[in-house]
Amino acid sequence: MSYLTDRKRATGMGSAKSGTEHHWSMTVSSAALLVLIPLFIFTFGPMLGEPHDVVTAYFARPFPAIIATLTILVTFKHFAGGVQALIEDYVHGSAQKFAMIAMTCLSWAAAATGLYAMVRLAL
Repeated sequence: MSYLTDRKRATGMGSAKSGTEHHWSMTVSSAALLVLIPLFIFTFGPMLGEPHDVVTAYFARPFPAIIATLTILVTFKHFAGGVQALIEDYVHGSAQKFAMIAMTCLSWAAAATGLYAMVRLAL
């Protein structure tokens, strides 16, 4: 077996079948962020430094609340996909499994925290 080349070992094993889906998911989330980030900056920026009651009234309106919520969700989905690719490339063994679980939990926790904050502001 040690005389086989890497190509000969891989022949007939097929593809992992997850690379295309991951690439497409990252492409779609990148395109969504390309639209959402400028909208978020223009809706969130004017509220910096304003009193709490003004910010609460502003985010009680549907458009700013929806833009902020979508930006939070898509950003952390994109973050999770990017970190997954990094971990798969550079971490191996049981550390890879631990890192994947930790980054997935971190991503979900950050998204949930952002959504909770938006719900508190909007309602």
